[in-house]
Amino acid sequence: MSGRPDPIALTVLTGFLGAGKTTLLNRLLRDPALAETVVIVNEFGEVGIDHLLVETVEDGMVLLSAGCLCCTVRGDLVQTLEDLLRRRDNGRISPFRRVVVETTGLADPVPVLAAVLYHPYLKLRYAVTGVVTVVDAVHGAATLARHPEAAKQVAVADRIVLTKTDLPAGPAVGGALDEALRELNPAARVVTAVNGAVPAAAVLSGSLFDLDGKIADVGDWLRAEEHDAHAHRHAHDVNRHGASIRSLVLTADRPVAESTLSLFLDLVRSSYGPRLLRLKGLVNLAGSTGGPLVLHGVAHLLHSPATLAAWPGEDRRTRLVLITDGVPEGAIEAMWAAFTGEAGLDRPDATALYDNPLAPPTLRPAQPSGAAGGSAGAGERSS
Repeated sequence: MSGRPDPIALTVLTGFLGAGKTTLLNRLLRDPALAETVVIVNEFGEVGIDHLLVETVEDGMVLLSAGCLCCTVRGDLVQTLEDLLRRRDNGRISPFRRVVVETTGLADPVPVLAAVLYHPYLKLRYAVTGVVTVVDAVHGAATLARHPEAAKQVAVADRIVLTKTDLPAGPAVGGALDEALRELNPAARVVTAVNGAVPAAAVLSGSLFDLDGKIADVGDWLRAEEHDAHAHRHAHDVNRHGASIRSLVLTADRPVAESTLSLFLDLVRSSYGPRLLRLKGLVNLAGSTGGPLVLHGVAHLLHSPATLAAWPGEDRRTRLVLITDGVPEGAIEAMWAAFTGEAGLDRPDATALYDNPLAPPTLRPAQPSGAAGGSAGAGERSS
């Protein structure tokens, strides 16, 4: 008579938009300790980018349907975890020893935990070995004060990874951020990432998830979720999370000139910088013979772009995903169309921009009240 198989370690990797979860995950996956790991990625919006940037084998990647990890998507998570077990038990996939669930930056992590902790079968086969929350040292304090999801992500954490501490603005906000972290989670271990990396043992090893040392709210949230698996307070439009947060996707079928891209990014950040919760994308840069240019940005901060050695798939279109808070609908799309779209009554032909991207005065609309001045180009940092 065979005994029950050992539970499979499951780690929840969370953190607000732009905190650096994907960068951290890629560094962790290079560690031999994460061999035989399945990564489940959940993204917010109609078109996903994050899963294309996770450096792991195809068989070890699962992309959940777009949206928040609750309600229907929470159901998808349960179904995915069950399906992985069936395929593993039947020998249809290689045995795996660990699952990492990377949530969208807007996710409330409580339904994710409840999906495993209180499911009659999953709790026997998976062991939640911790919640790792990534916090951006530059924008973290303001994010925690403004977004309840970010505060919950910190409150439930077993381990907190601080990123971007090497940037000039990081140490300046350290006091306020440290105070906020300690108030939300006095017991969590805080680890500082160096260039986005931390040793795997520092964040993935540890005992089972429990409530010891966490604020009382965490237990209340989990009990409420246990009693009402469908408890939620937001609409289910996959491009919405709250009344003002939206996801938008910008695409271009033909290569984009570097000067055009730089001007577009300058215009967006100077006009709507504080309202950009995340900017991430793959760019088919004109003249490039290799893979796409990868962009990452939050608010006015745009990280130095990197170039992939090859395209992650057959689709070689430029795809930029932006998540915004309070930006008028269609405003950024109109800017993008002015740079890369077809000719129209209210915008120039894109060909003119490729030939002389500095010329058209119509590309400088009036900035909204309180907008910041000009910012750095595509390859520079700006805070």
